[in-house]
Amino acid sequence: MEGNGSIVWSVIIPAYDEAERLPAYLREVVAFFEERGKPYEVIVVDDGSRDATRERVRELEAAHPRLRLIALPQNRGKGHAVRVGMANARGAFRLFADADGATPIVELKRLEPALEAGADIVIGSRALADPAVSVQARVHRVWAGRLFNWLVARLGLQGIADSQCGFKCFRAAAAEHLFRAIRTDGYGFDVELLLLAQRRGYRIAEVAINWADQPGSKVQVLADGPRMLWQILAARAAITRPAPHKVARVPAEEARLRSRIPPGDKGR
Repeated sequence: MEGNGSIVWSVIIPAYDEAERLPAYLREVVAFFEERGKPYEVIVVDDGSRDATRERVRELEAAHPRLRLIALPQNRGKGHAVRVGMANARGAFRLFADADGATPIVELKRLEPALEAGADIVIGSRALADPAVSVQARVHRVWAGRLFNWLVARLGLQGIADSQCGFKCFRAAAAEHLFRAIRTDGYGFDVELLLLAQRRGYRIAEVAINWADQPGSKVQVLADGPRMLWQILAARAAITRPAPHKVARVPAEEARLRSRIPPGDKGR
C-alpha cells in the first residue's frame, strides 16, 4: 500500500497514566513498521499523565527517530488527545490505537484490504463474528458493550456493530475533515466521529479483529457509561440525521487471503 506523501502510515496513540503498559506496545508498533520498510511515524499524545508516561516515551523516542511525543499540559480526555494527534499526523493513512495494546498492531493487516477496496474509514470490531479471530473480554464488559451499541443504534448510528473499539484507520483526507469537525473530548468521541462520517457520505468498513482485554482499563462502566451517553446526545444534537449509507463488509476469508494471514494465525 503506497501513499502520495513521504510518510505512508501515521499511528496515533493517546495515553493517560500508561507508564506500565505503553512501552511494550510501542516497541511492538515500531518493530512492525520497521520490518515493512516504508516511511511511518508514531505519535504518542500524553493527555496530562500523572505518572512517568512521558519519561518512558522519551526514553524510546531517543532510540527511535520515527517516534515522537506530544505532551499536553492537562487531562482533557481521549477524544481530545486523538484529535491533537490527528492534527499533527502527516501520513497518507492514519491509525489510532489504544495504548494498552489490547489490539496487536499486526491486526492492521486485516484492515488494509478494505482500504485497498476503496473504504475511507476502516474500523476494527470485537462484535463481528469471525472464526479466524479471538476476542477475550470479561463478561460484564461484553454485556455493557452490547447494551451501549444497542443504545447508540437507537440514537442514529446504524450499521455499526462496535463503535468503541480503539483501532480505527482513515485516509488522510477523511481524517483531516472529520477530526477538525468533531468536538467531543471524552470517550464518546468515536460515536460523534462515525455519525459525522455517515452524514458526510464517507465509505466505512468494519472488520473483525483479534482483541484481548488488558488489566488496568481506564474505562469504568458505571462511571463512564452515563457520561458517554450524554456526550453522544450532545453530539447528535449538533449533527442532522445522516443520509442513507452502506457499511462495507470485508469477507473474513478474503481479508485473510489478501493480508496473507494463515487461517490459524491469531495475529499474535
